Amino acid sequence: MPKEETFNRVQVLEKATEVFHKKGYNGTSMQDLVDATSLNRSSIYNSFGSKLSMFLEVLSFYQSVHSTNFNQALVKSYNAKEAIETIFNLHLNEIIKDNDRKGCLVINCKSEMANQEVSIKSFMEKNQERMIAMFEDIVTKGQMEKIFNQDQTANQYALYLFSSIQGLRMIGILNKNEKELKNLIYITTKILY
Repeated sequence: MPKEETFNRVQVLEKATEVFHKKGYNGTSMQDLVDATSLNRSSIYNSFGSKLSMFLEVLSFYQSVHSTNFNQALVKSYNAKEAIETIFNLHLNEIIKDNDRKGCLVINCKSEMANQEVSIKSFMEKNQERMIAMFEDIVTKGQMEKIFNQDQTANQYALYLFSSIQGLRMIGILNKNEKELKNLIYITTKILY
């Protein structure tokens, strides 16, 4: 019978997220995780299975937190235009607040691990599909409401917006100039109108 966990899993995931976000998967050692979480190695292995399993759980946790924040903000959007602006502004705010210039954990992981590990690639593919589907739903609504043009299909615009968000997050690691980033968002979203 497996031992019952005597620690707060969410707190451990928060601490592990900080370490993986700062150092990346390959730069994070088991000792780093032991030091950050105050768990011993056997507790980490017993509870998470492996460093990779823990990292996958961290990615899911990080994605869940961000999805909740985004969904709460999107519910308040009046129309599709406002929804797109909300998404880009949430990313912009994260960039501006990122004083350590860590970037987005999911995007960092994509560049570090997506071609090295099947389970990471699968997570990234599902995340990408989810994000593109969200954008496609918003664009479809905007096209039906005649807010967005129909020069491209909703799916084509969704892929464009998804790739633009990723580019914005990468640029934001080095460029914290809010005016320049806002202008980039303006140029990016202008294509929809």
